[in-house]
Amino acid sequence: MRFRGLAIGIPKEIMEGERRVAAIPDTVKKMVSEGANVLVEEGAGLGSYFSDEDYKAAGARLVGSAEELFREADIILKVKEPLFNRNIGKHEVDLMKEGQCIVSFLHPAAPANHEMIKNLASKRVISFTLDSIPRISRAQSMDALTSMSTVAGYKGMIMAANTLPKFLPMMGTAVGMIRPAQVLVIGIGIAGLQAIATAKRLGAVAHATDIRPDACEQGKSLGAKIIDLGIPPEIAVGEGGYAKKLPDEWLRKEQEILRGVAPEMDVVFLSALVPGKRAPTLITEETVKSMKPGSTIVDVAIDQGGNGELTEPGKIVEKHGVNIIGILNIPGTIPTSSTWMFANNVYNYVAYLVEDGRIKLDATDEIIASSLVTRDGRVVHQGALEAMGSA
Repeated sequence: MRFRGLAIGIPKEIMEGERRVAAIPDTVKKMVSEGANVLVEEGAGLGSYFSDEDYKAAGARLVGSAEELFREADIILKVKEPLFNRNIGKHEVDLMKEGQCIVSFLHPAAPANHEMIKNLASKRVISFTLDSIPRISRAQSMDALTSMSTVAGYKGMIMAANTLPKFLPMMGTAVGMIRPAQVLVIGIGIAGLQAIATAKRLGAVAHATDIRPDACEQGKSLGAKIIDLGIPPEIAVGEGGYAKKLPDEWLRKEQEILRGVAPEMDVVFLSALVPGKRAPTLITEETVKSMKPGSTIVDVAIDQGGNGELTEPGKIVEKHGVNIIGILNIPGTIPTSSTWMFANNVYNYVAYLVEDGRIKLDATDEIIASSLVTRDGRVVHQGALEAMGSA
């Protein structure tokens, strides 16, 4: 049996506002049927409307504290990276032990997480990050980043509409016509495509840009007006069609073009990512200064460092008259739908990772090699090492 003899722990998430959970009763039932002893912290699923009774009926054993769960589990499944648990006065990394495995969104390239990643290594924890799973056909069912990007694109645009001090659609009134809002989506990946579609549904005029020509074509197919950045494909596009980290001179050129476009926009939606690396800074402070008072920036790339120079992680701030949304857990604001997707992604990933009760650490396997962060007391994730070296 796949999970024979393994204890799999599902703790309650402790990030403020985080209502998701890493497993649902359906995925718990699958793991139990394949030999796992599944431990669920009491109340872990309540934020997503899954009761303790639902987990018990699926075969899980409820535990009363995070300390007990971390102590007994061989594999920890989490949504967000390990954090300081104020309820017990300890960091979740300090609850972990040598040889234990954690699967979560670790975002190891984000500067805010560097110390935590190094601490995981020093504890000799085996850690995997879901934001680095390669987007290849055999990994589609594990791709939690794509699932959560779908949620972030939709909800991020809703948040922009809620913050913007004007209508998004054209409005005909008794005193005249109000023109529709102008929205710019930077980064036409999964989140960007959802943001474009949502902006169009809300009646805004959508503009979009990406360094990848194919991504721009996808944005255009949804009705967005494309802004050409003029970056050669051989510089912009990497293996698998994903964006590459641009050389500094080309990054500066992109920043300059965006600085010329941003003043015409009411909403700037930021979702440009480079897989496994820190998000590029595209909207500088000078660009923010040039924008219209009351305009809004939504930076859904903030979990990987953010595309905005002035974005503050976890906060909504106003700077130079511009509202900047840097909420870290946007998918957590739609907990039932996002949890259902996330839990199934995680189950599929762990089912791939484990064979006959043992964790596979095959460095030649693209999925495992790309998502492995720490092992044998070392940080091995390439994007994290690059970001730490430049920090």
